[in-house]
Amino acid sequence: MKILVCISNVPDTTSKINFTEGDTQFDTNGVQFVINPNDEFGLTRAMWFKEKQQAVVHVATVGGAQTEPTIRKALAIGADEAIRINAEPKDGFFVARQLAEVVKNGGYDLVIAGRESIDYNGGMVPGILATLLDMNFVNTCISLEVDGSSAKATREIDGGKETIETSLPLVIGGQKGLVEESDLRIPNMRGIMMSRKKVLNVIDPVDAPSPTQDIKFEKPAAKGPVKLVDAGNIVELIELLHNEAKVI
Repeated sequence: MKILVCISNVPDTTSKINFTEGDTQFDTNGVQFVINPNDEFGLTRAMWFKEKQQAVVHVATVGGAQTEPTIRKALAIGADEAIRINAEPKDGFFVARQLAEVVKNGGYDLVIAGRESIDYNGGMVPGILATLLDMNFVNTCISLEVDGSSAKATREIDGGKETIETSLPLVIGGQKGLVEESDLRIPNMRGIMMSRKKVLNVIDPVDAPSPTQDIKFEKPAAKGPVKLVDAGNIVELIELLHNEAKVI
């Protein structure tokens, strides 16, 4: 089985976010970038397939040279080979179009992408990718087993979970549940040294439109003052909720 894990290079959630050029550009100065958490769950699951079923695992990302430390970490975790499409990830359709070309040329049986990235939270790339490739698709996937060309997946749905059977080739949008946080792997020194010898292919992007563009960024509004009400004064609380907060 040949697996491609799609990797997004995203800001660490502890980073302080700022914007420049009149709030039209994201300021990357001082920002630490990491593997998108949903992608890291997928990568860890792919490593299980590598160890248990001798799968070949490749990783791919769309981005400039600044993304290479992140994709090298994926190699240090255990991926066999990496691909970097040398383009700015302008929007979800553009990214999916670039990854689709990699899948077509690579002959992959299973494509694991994160359900969404934690920067833009678009949640669109896995579905668009599956559509472009005309491959089966399971989103919000929290469990995956593969036996030959058959796959059994569990996904989150409103009010519960659903287990389905499908076949390869397959695209999934994965999340926590594919593995738990305690299963995530920290590269050891041997993995880091080996990653330096592994292949990282840099390829040119294919011509593809970007149907959307960022116009302006805005930070969430600052929290307003808090008014405390004595626990026993229900009448005052109801009056404030009705007349001031206007929520009842």
